[in-house]
Amino acid sequence: MSEHTIVGIIGIFFLIAMLFSRMAVAYVMAIVGFIGYSYLTNLQVGMRLVSTDIFSVFSSYGLTLIPLFVFMGYIAFYSGVSSSLYDVAYKFVGRVRGGLAMATVMACAAFGAVCGSATATTATMGTIGLPEMKRYKYGAELSTGCVASGGGLGALMPPSVVLIIYGILTEQSIGALFIAGVLPAIFMTFLFMVAIRIYCIFKPEQGPKGEKFTIKEMILSLGELWETLAVFLFVMGGLVTGLFTPTKSGAVGAFTILMIVMLRRKLSWEDFKNAIYGTLKISCMVIMLIAGATVFGHFLALTRIPLELATVVGTLDLPPWIIIGLICFIYLLGGCFIDSMALIMLTIPIFYPIVVNLGYDPIWFGIIIVLVTHMGIITPPVGTAVYITRGIAKDVPLLTIFKGSFPFLLALIVGTAVMIAFPETVTFLPNLIN
Repeated sequence: MSEHTIVGIIGIFFLIAMLFSRMAVAYVMAIVGFIGYSYLTNLQVGMRLVSTDIFSVFSSYGLTLIPLFVFMGYIAFYSGVSSSLYDVAYKFVGRVRGGLAMATVMACAAFGAVCGSATATTATMGTIGLPEMKRYKYGAELSTGCVASGGGLGALMPPSVVLIIYGILTEQSIGALFIAGVLPAIFMTFLFMVAIRIYCIFKPEQGPKGEKFTIKEMILSLGELWETLAVFLFVMGGLVTGLFTPTKSGAVGAFTILMIVMLRRKLSWEDFKNAIYGTLKISCMVIMLIAGATVFGHFLALTRIPLELATVVGTLDLPPWIIIGLICFIYLLGGCFIDSMALIMLTIPIFYPIVVNLGYDPIWFGIIIVLVTHMGIITPPVGTAVYITRGIAKDVPLLTIFKGSFPFLLALIVGTAVMIAFPETVTFLPNLIN
């Protein structure tokens, strides 16, 4: 084993140790990457690496996508678009047992179409849905579980911030990733609704029936969807037809939803300022994560660990699907402790070469990663979506939320297994358009 590889292993060990100290992940990756790179070269080269990487990330034209799509989500939240989505979903499925939970999941998927963040979707739908489910006497397990789990659909439904980051790190088409995420997001929404229905058969007290609405009321409620559909179809339609690039799509989407809510006078000046502040806060956090991951990625590349690991895995006498299963299991475990975005940036330099060498489609792998990290954010001990939900439902114990998330975890496992067994479920739309 070479000196570079040994230094790389030591660096990974210190990285994990520092993460448990609760230090910000972006700074941990940057510090370990800088020290390791400087040790293997010299201090001057290490300092040049850090300054160059941070400057290149913060001046990257492609990363303008992130604040633009985050801004879309905040505008949708403060203007009440998210509430409208919830009301429409409730009118269609609220009358069945567990219908309000199904409406929450459907609203999470729809809100993801103008947001792209699991964290923001969980927080938004928790704020709207939890009081409603409590009012209709829903059990704490089901109500909190569906919010924590449904929020992850925001990271799968395009435009997804996680898919943007994956595309940037792997140099894959962000437009293709967005298109590939549509069918899996719809499929997982359906599986979540099935999970709620089965759950309510065994525990009917968790999801009592809601009020009934006439066909006319349901059809008329669809008019409230036009804002979300307009933004989604305009952004995705422009990408598919080549009218504009993925980067420009962020600007088009943000401008479209801003104009719609301003013309309808649904956004106050105070809410607009709050949206700007929230966008700035989230965007800086994400871009700092990318900068830290870039520094750490260059250190890993110098140690040759990703290349050597890919070579070792390639020589194993194991079917490719078993290796993919092991990688998914690692992501599942990692997601229990680390934010999904940070986990992806940490591990992509290691696992991406392995997957490519096995002959798998990089676009397909991006969707699989989102699914398995979605599992991590709802599993103990540190499921981030569960903690966000706990912050909203302060009277509900953490254990109750974890228990409520379990049926959705099973649905995620089933959905991921289907997409691994049948990759065409992910690649069908991108291949069709190309």
